[in-house]
Amino acid sequence: MKKKKGLKRIFHKEKQLNRSAAGNGLLFTLMVICGVLMALPLVMLTNNALKPLDELFQYPPKIFVKNPTMENFSDLFYLMSDSMIPFSRYILNTLIITGFGTVGHVIVASLAAYPLAKHKFPGKDFLMKLVILSMMFSQAVTQIPIYMVVSFLGINNTYLALILPAWQYGMGLYLMKQFMEQIPDSLMESARLDGSSEWNTFLHIVMPNVKPAWLTLAIFQFQAMWGNTGTQYLRSEQLKPLQYALQQIAAGGMARQGASAAVQFIIALIPIAFFLICQSNIIETMTTSGMKD
Repeated sequence: MKKKKGLKRIFHKEKQLNRSAAGNGLLFTLMVICGVLMALPLVMLTNNALKPLDELFQYPPKIFVKNPTMENFSDLFYLMSDSMIPFSRYILNTLIITGFGTVGHVIVASLAAYPLAKHKFPGKDFLMKLVILSMMFSQAVTQIPIYMVVSFLGINNTYLALILPAWQYGMGLYLMKQFMEQIPDSLMESARLDGSSEWNTFLHIVMPNVKPAWLTLAIFQFQAMWGNTGTQYLRSEQLKPLQYALQQIAAGGMARQGASAAVQFIIALIPIAFFLICQSNIIETMTTSGMKD
């Protein structure tokens, strides 16, 4: 025992010696540089939204604004109010499509992942292979089949044309299954012995323990739905989301560069705000849960 303790002390001292102050300083410097490089586009995006037109056309471009103004945002809202569809209608469409698409995907992925992770039934392995195989195809490959299914169901030019396809992404199902497999079977068996039903076990034991996973999934799906313009399925102007209207303004030419800068800021702001609300769960998702039988 004394010999083992002595070896542990020597090993611990060697670890301490290897972690020098110079090495820690270099690592900290590299982290700061990487952080600055990642934050720079967001800083420039924010400053561009506050720049007057003469600074936007300045060459070489400057990162920071000298004479901040809100004229870009006032021009944007003037353009939106002058359109035949009210600005509030675009916001409502976006809330409906993004909200139902995100929540529905989390629910469907969780319900489908639970039996794949915690139950045995014929064809389980085959179904899981199909899910993994579906993740191998890019979105561009599946656009035509999805459009054909949407047309066959007769939901083209409706909210459902964007909401229903958002529920079927295999990545969400795979993520939920991987997290649910980490939940100890003994925990669920104890709940069943106490008289808990299958639905109650899923709702009050499984879902709270995989909260980091479904919040992460909600962030990814929210980002995908927020960036959807709906041009593939929506023909009616009254059904199109805010993203479509903002992109139309941004494509208006040189005279709308100020409004375009404001558009880019708004497009980036909402997903960033949603991420900041759930950032602690994103970090927790990247670590192991530590739950063992």
